[in-house]
Amino acid sequence: MENPATDRKPSEARTERPGLCRVISLCGAVLLFLTAVPVMTYTQVLSQSKTPSAEPIPEPAVAAILAAFDKYEVVAMPEAHGNKDIDDFIFSLIRNPTFSDKVNDIEVECGNSLYQPALDHYIAGEDISFTEVRKVWRNTTQAMCGMSGFFEQFFSLVRAINQKLPPAKRLRVLAGDPPIDWEQVKSFQDTLKFVDRDASIASVMAKEVLSKHRKALMLFGTHHLMHGEEGNAVSSYEKNYPGLTFVISDLGYFDTNAPTLSGSRFVNWPVPSLARAKGTWLGALELSNFLPPGIMIDKDCKAHTDFPKPLQGPSEHLIDAFLYLGPQDLRLVEQRPADIALDVDYRMEVWRRESLPGSPWPPPPGTLKEANQQIIAGAEHPIFVIPKMQPTPQMIKDIEQSCLDSKSHSSPPQ
Repeated sequence: MENPATDRKPSEARTERPGLCRVISLCGAVLLFLTAVPVMTYTQVLSQSKTPSAEPIPEPAVAAILAAFDKYEVVAMPEAHGNKDIDDFIFSLIRNPTFSDKVNDIEVECGNSLYQPALDHYIAGEDISFTEVRKVWRNTTQAMCGMSGFFEQFFSLVRAINQKLPPAKRLRVLAGDPPIDWEQVKSFQDTLKFVDRDASIASVMAKEVLSKHRKALMLFGTHHLMHGEEGNAVSSYEKNYPGLTFVISDLGYFDTNAPTLSGSRFVNWPVPSLARAKGTWLGALELSNFLPPGIMIDKDCKAHTDFPKPLQGPSEHLIDAFLYLGPQDLRLVEQRPADIALDVDYRMEVWRRESLPGSPWPPPPGTLKEANQQIIAGAEHPIFVIPKMQPTPQMIKDIEQSCLDSKSHSSPPQ
């Protein structure tokens, strides 16, 4: 007999639509469509630098990050977002016996600050059910968090680490996402007060870490972390706490066109390794060599397809070091755990969140049965690839119209 549940619509909008990330903000949202980037030879790449630059010096990554805490209060680096190699590296970092000697807190993107008390009890090893604490990462503003196997394991791992540490050295995990209560959200309009995620991230970091002279690892998407990106989390709190944060980025889509394993510029680098950006040819490159510029929407809903001026120029002004995790073309995709894929009630709830009345976005198409087939088919493609998608004029027009519709929905009645 056919299961009627398989004809229900799932939440797969952000996890099954490659190349599309939707962020809505009335004050100038960033819609990160992954855009086409021309393939450049190393000669062309290096020619971007106006002055001779040194060769980057790779260091063993875990030791280099731990050493950075001797100078900085915060080390900020990317996490998850579908890249299993980054997941595995973070696990090796926090399991290092020296980590708890250097670090007090870990602030995470996939954590709803509404549930911080429950999270504190759980991480401290107290008797709180896994079903209750998983609301921390399943009920954020980002659907990808609840679908992530990395975060499902991360919180339990930190709890287990704490059980082996004396009380004075136990780690605290800080939830950086805004305190949205999805049980109270009935329309798209209800979500608009939670769109400024960077303000929430910066506030938590300032209140719980920097003002208390504690040390923290920040795990967020790179665009939340860069120096000089107006309005992002790190740049926001650096106005009051300058010079205390060491920002790490992965290499994005750089060096993904090497024809052979031995043809990579990084073939002799240890895995994993960390290389400082400042004064090197790597740091002299523009950000667009590593990360997609996306489509920027200004306050008037006009689309721009280049990085804004603060993000142009040498990346060394934005990023302090680059993390290398092995051949760029052989990175692995994070797989979705079976318990998440089989949790029909949760997937239907996330579908509800993405289909709220008044949303300018169409609901994601497909039934649960079709989405399950996509999960199965995904096993055929285990390599992590950042899609390079060229936005068409019609796509840009649709985005601008969606922005205008969003502003219209949010306007108070006359």
